[in-house]
Amino acid sequence: MDPWDADALERAAECLARARYAIALTGAGLSVESGIPPFRGPGGLWTKHGEPPMDGYQRFLQNPRKAWEERLNPAGPMRELWEALAAARPNPGHDALVELEELGVLKCTITQNVDNLHRAAGSGRLIEIHGNATLIRCIECVARYPRETIDFAELPPRCSRCHGILKSDTVSFGEPIPPDVLDQCFEAAELADCMLVAGTSATVYPAAQFPISIRQRGGDLVEVNPYESEITPLCRYSLRGPGGELLPRLVEQVRLQR
Repeated sequence: MDPWDADALERAAECLARARYAIALTGAGLSVESGIPPFRGPGGLWTKHGEPPMDGYQRFLQNPRKAWEERLNPAGPMRELWEALAAARPNPGHDALVELEELGVLKCTITQNVDNLHRAAGSGRLIEIHGNATLIRCIECVARYPRETIDFAELPPRCSRCHGILKSDTVSFGEPIPPDVLDQCFEAAELADCMLVAGTSATVYPAAQFPISIRQRGGDLVEVNPYESEITPLCRYSLRGPGGELLPRLVEQVRLQR
């Protein structure tokens, strides 16, 4: 890292350390560093296999039994994804975000990832806007259950609380973000005066709205990403490089500020 980058790292750390209410937004870039393939771009699942149907949730509602049969016996890109998720482990970027939380600097993390790696690393206040691949959710009452607690003898499985249909907690194309999660995201973004954006170009809504709204209110954005993104012009500090490398160094600098 050259002196200019080192200086930017120090100033970004100062920005985080002085924030009253700092939150993080993470995306697929952080997962890629744990061996999970991206969806788009070079080597992406959809790049290789083609885009999935954009009406996935509507298809689920039309025939939930068939959807569950396909989910329990995945093929093609879904099989590749589930195998990668099963093998993935948190990387130093995930661990660094946990450290920032333990230092009291980071109040919560909003993630677009469904891989459970933030939880596995130990993140306490975590908002999974696109759901969690290890959980099953009721589409009626939004109760969530660990996958291993669900009996799949009859399909579709039913909620033990309200008898509603269960589906994977991961948000399908065409499916609204669960209201409980969306409310938490908006609440955190409204409180925030600083957002650390790591491993995401922040272009997919509604997640893309949160850094924009924070910036419009005069808050600071700190970006950690290997490449420039659409959000870069809005960021006070942009650190170029992988999160697994830069986030631990950012934590070191934050510790020096406290």
